[in-house]
Amino acid sequence: MGTRSRTRSRERRLALAAAERRRRVRRRLLAVGGVVILGLVVAIVVSVVKAADDAGDDPGATTTSAGPVVVPSSGTAAGAIVTGQANAPVTVAVYLDYLCPYCGRFEKANAAELDRLIAAGTVRLELHPLSFLDRLSAGTRYSTRSANAVATVADAAPDRVLAVNRALYDRQPAEGGPGLTDDEIAAVAAGVGVPSPVTDRFRLRTFEPWVVAATSAAVDDGVSGTPTVRINGKAFTGDLYTAGALTRAVEAAAGRP
Repeated sequence: MGTRSRTRSRERRLALAAAERRRRVRRRLLAVGGVVILGLVVAIVVSVVKAADDAGDDPGATTTSAGPVVVPSSGTAAGAIVTGQANAPVTVAVYLDYLCPYCGRFEKANAAELDRLIAAGTVRLELHPLSFLDRLSAGTRYSTRSANAVATVADAAPDRVLAVNRALYDRQPAEGGPGLTDDEIAAVAAGVGVPSPVTDRFRLRTFEPWVVAATSAAVDDGVSGTPTVRINGKAFTGDLYTAGALTRAVEAAAGRP
């Protein structure tokens, strides 16, 4: 065999050996990658199963990024605080934000009439406190904090809900500022008869995840601004800010002339 042939033969052997080394490296990488992927899959499955098990302890349990959702005793999982007789012929749903100035105008125009209609057994009122305007409270999340306070009252002192709702609008801060402090919110509630064991719970933020979930549910249900008012599920498109217009719509829905 000539020198040139021996050289070519040696080069072929080296090339084959190098190719074999590359194949072994690829097999090792694939094996390691498979183990890593399998480990990730197992971890994901375990996490999902654990979350399902945790929720399974309570058939009604729900979780948001803010934490577990606790529904107030006089509230609903859909985000409403309910006042009035269950068999009332008319349900009025009000979607509101405690920083919303137009909600304040609605409250001032209609609160007395809604109180009367609830007392007469005509209206079942659903308040949906939302957190649309957190971005306008200088980082203090006033909409969420005030809604959490009202939800806490709905849970522990439901007979004071409407009074607190009205009082928060009477003391409504301007958009763009920090809003009321937690102590100031507690003082507002105490001023309308909410006992201190209840106002002391405001700082626990127990119902903030419920407020987050309620806001998300409202958006999913087509609510794009506050106040939004629905009568027996249908949007009220009349005058929200003049006393009497809502009352006439309610009486019409109740079948009264």
